[in-house]
Formats: sequence, C-alpha cells, structure tokens
Amino acid sequence: MLWKGIGMTTAIVLAAGKSSRMGSGLDKAFLSLVNKPVVAWSLIAFERCPDIDRIVLVVRKDQVIASKAVVKMFGISKIDKIVPGGTKRQESVEAGLAACDLDTRYVLIHDAARPLITPEIISSLVAAVGRAPAVALARPVTDTLKLCEKGSTVTRTMPRERLWAVQTPQAFQMKELRAAYKALGKTAISDDCMALEHAGVSVKIVENLKPNFKITYPEDLQLVGQLLK
Repeated sequence: MLWKGIGMTTAIVLAAGKSSRMGSGLDKAFLSLVNKPVVAWSLIAFERCPDIDRIVLVVRKDQVIASKAVVKMFGISKIDKIVPGGTKRQESVEAGLAACDLDTRYVLIHDAARPLITPEIISSLVAAVGRAPAVALARPVTDTLKLCEKGSTVTRTMPRERLWAVQTPQAFQMKELRAAYKALGKTAISDDCMALEHAGVSVKIVENLKPNFKITYPEDLQLVGQLLK
C-alpha cells in the first residue's frame, strides 16, 4: 500500500441517481452488466486497489437491502457503511461524507455509472491527492464544440485546446473538501471539484486516456459490456 501518513483513504461510491434516461422505474446501478450488477464493477475495483482502506456506498433508500446482498455476493470486505442518498447528487455526496470516519484523510468520490474504472487508475489519483488538495480524472476534449445560446442555433465555435472532459473518481484532501462543501450554502454544483473551485482552491488534472464511459442510456450497457468482456 502507498504510504499516506496518518489517516485513512475512503472511497465514496455514488449509486443513488434517478436513472431517468434509462427508462421508467429502472435503477441503472443494479442492472446486469455482463455477469454483475453495474455497481459491483466499481466496488470490485476499489476493493482490489491497495491504496483504498474503506468504501462508503450511497444508494437509493429502497436499494439498501439489495446493496448488502451485492456486497456479500462479491466479497467486498472494505465496505464500511451503506447509506441512503438524496434526491440530488450533491445531497448524496453530503450523505457519503457524513458517513466517513473521522480518521479519513483522503476521500475519492466515484459515480457507480462508470464501471470501467481500474485499481491502477485509482492508485494514480491517491498518489496525486497527496500532493494537491483536489484532483480530477479527465481526458482532453477532441470534439469540436459549438455554443448555442438560443435553441439549436450555433452562436460560435469554442476553442478546445485547453478544455478537459472531467470524469470520476475525483480525489480530495478531506479537510479541504469538508470546508468547501460547508462554504457552498445553497450553491448548486455539477461535480465535486466545483466545490473546491468555488472556495478558491486549485484543482489538478490527472489525465486518463483509457475508456471510462458513464452509463446514461440503455444502449450504453451494450457498449460498456463489450469493453468488459
């Protein structure tokens, strides 16, 4: 295990989303992907990473019992707590943070909808967060980006040379993240690094060129499944 000094490294795996784009009543975190539920792939990656000490799993309230069954079935021994999330991602992150033990020094936050994450990539983030208060996994934007300020009419083409598509996990020094979330108040954010940005704390990028798709639509299951076989 990478020496990190005093304190533990905890992974918060988020699986409490509405999955509204997957179809009515479906919870994508528990859909079958190859031979496992979607959420199991991320849990196994963190379980196998030597730099992760504990895992907090955040799920819908009605999936807590099913989550316990998944954890037992796939031998996830690092699970510390399974907690219900909120109606918004931000609320689920706050629930996960509240469940972390006080000796957590570093925390990684990951969307279970990204099941291609690997132990090696996780370790690279743990190493990076020892040198910076916040790090985000990302890849350079290669598509041409158009800005439409009204409807679908293009206003202008955006320069892409300095743009990055951010992924998860994102890693933080726990003290910095807690302070940033406390300072947010009612400010809405779309990812956790935004909380640090809002607080004026620098965020560093860890480049990832390996597939790390987020499952959003039903057809994504087939695409990701081919990569996992």
